[in-house]
Amino acid sequence: MHVIVDYGLGNLNSVQKGFERVGLETVVTDDLQKIKNAKSIILPGVGAFRDAIERLKKLEMFDLIIKEAKKGKPIIGICLGMQLLYDKSYEYGEYKGLGLMKGEIKKMEISLKVPHMGWNSLKFNKNEDPILKYISEGEYVYYVHSYYADGMDKEQWIATSDYEITIPGIVRNENIYGIQFHPEKSGMTGHKILEAYKELII
Repeated sequence: MHVIVDYGLGNLNSVQKGFERVGLETVVTDDLQKIKNAKSIILPGVGAFRDAIERLKKLEMFDLIIKEAKKGKPIIGICLGMQLLYDKSYEYGEYKGLGLMKGEIKKMEISLKVPHMGWNSLKFNKNEDPILKYISEGEYVYYVHSYYADGMDKEQWIATSDYEITIPGIVRNENIYGIQFHPEKSGMTGHKILEAYKELII
């Protein structure tokens, strides 16, 4: 069983359909036992970091996700779900994250339009990572965000995009992946990324 965590702030339907299109059956749930028993965990998210962390703690998911990650269970965070994986965020204050990725979430202080909304190409930092096996450098993916991961450990960066600053688009720390863009809205490129991820976890 592969679980999409329902903590009240996720783009649950579109994420589930994205995985369905690559043949991965998922269950959307807030049940702690199902999350604990899951073969893999998918952490979606739309909205503010602060609200998401508060919801995860209120629903007793915060410590559970950390515990399951440390067991080696595959976890992938998408959009806000990726940002939650980091040490802390400065969105509407300073808030502690799950601490599964090294770095901080910061507002995009740039001259270009924010939120960063639209298509942007990927530059590979780790060509050999299996999540990239079906795509080529330079392919385009769809972003919608105002905050980005300022990764202290750039060894965790798999692919990035340039939007006046360098935006980590795909990150990895062993069994944990994060994707800042929306693979489920990124056409065939996003489809191929989810397909490669599915092969990593089944």
